[in-house]
Amino acid sequence: MQNLHDAYAPHDAYVAPARSRREVWRLFPGIAVILAAYLGTLVLLGTYLTENYGRLIAQALYQRMARGDTPGGMLMLLWTFLGLALGPMIAVRLLHGRSAGTLFGPSLRKALADFIRVLGPILALNAVLLPFALGADTTRPGLGFAAFLGYLPFALPGVLVQTGAEELVFRGYLQQQLAARFRQRLIWIGLPSLLFASGHYLPGEFGGSAWAVALWAAVFGVLAADLTARTGNLGAALGFHAANNIAALLLVGLDGNLDGLALWSMTVDLRDPAAVIPAFAVDFAATITAWLLARLVLRV
Repeated sequence: MQNLHDAYAPHDAYVAPARSRREVWRLFPGIAVILAAYLGTLVLLGTYLTENYGRLIAQALYQRMARGDTPGGMLMLLWTFLGLALGPMIAVRLLHGRSAGTLFGPSLRKALADFIRVLGPILALNAVLLPFALGADTTRPGLGFAAFLGYLPFALPGVLVQTGAEELVFRGYLQQQLAARFRQRLIWIGLPSLLFASGHYLPGEFGGSAWAVALWAAVFGVLAADLTARTGNLGAALGFHAANNIAALLLVGLDGNLDGLALWSMTVDLRDPAAVIPAFAVDFAATITAWLLARLVLRV
């Protein structure tokens, strides 16, 4: 059996461009640039909505976007991640003297190939699991199929933008820069995964279940980081993440929570741990299975 050191050998080439300017202090202005790019996008959107529709309507649209429970609100939310995607691309140029392409790996062609090789099989896995979700008493129809097809040309690229932005930040910029400075996997896998989890810790929204959501995000981050280290590019993690979110946002969503574009919605009391934990246990199992499937098709 291949040991972890050998399995992660491709990661060295992935990290190499980050080594020339690997000082830890550069991370802080880098993160500031990323946040400024993302928040700047939100400010520009808010300004545009206010100027064209008035403050009250702009506030109402922002609230619908935050909930993502309508097609329009969900599309707005997904496409605001363009700012987050641009952030690390700008940061590596300004602060680390390297091109944005290095965030994807030594070969963009290889990254794209790994993305496709992972995306297809995991989407197929989700299709196989779909009847189990549809058979649950808590699942109801969501967006009509004709409307779904109409929104799909905008929704699918939007999901790719959203997942791509998160991967560029956490498994791209942060993982590369931390690995360039620190050899310990606990740092360059663990720290970005904890930060990823912290962004999903929302006690105001999930109440007593917030820890379970954050734990799932942390595990997901570790698995995505593992795929990145094994392949030496961002493609596999992008495919892994995109397939997961296509299933969660476009197929079966959570009722009233980012389900505006979903064909079906599952009613779960998100603030009740007794209801959320069993659902997340199933999702954990599906996520681990998807990670193993990705490794199988990639032979890593």
